[in-house]
Amino acid sequence: QVQLVESGGGLVQAGGSLRLSCLASGSIFSANPMAWYRQAPGKEREWVAKISTNSRTNYANSVTGRFTISRDNTKKMVYLQMNSLKLEDTAAYYCNMIHLGTAYWGQGTQVTVSS
Repeated sequence: QVQLVESGGGLVQAGGSLRLSCLASGSIFSANPMAWYRQAPGKEREWVAKISTNSRTNYANSVTGRFTISRDNTKKMVYLQMNSLKLEDTAAYYCNMIHLGTAYWGQGTQVTVSS
């Protein structure tokens, strides 16, 4: 059974930084790509960033140059370093893993950016 638990969200001023973490249970972590998504109130969930098993990364245009995704396979952790935060980054952020065709999600962590 895969479980994902996010942490690190909070309230931050525009221009500030936050680091989100996601802890994965199970022994399959290193064999799967990981991703972060976010969902703002009244909007659909959108993809933010992904990292492959060999740490190749991709980012949504809206966060390129500001966010960095990374992983530590020994700790079964994936991180999202968010810098130069903007008001429009306010959302619930979710960790995601797809394993054998099944998508697993964490419970989400709220990021609120204030002016």
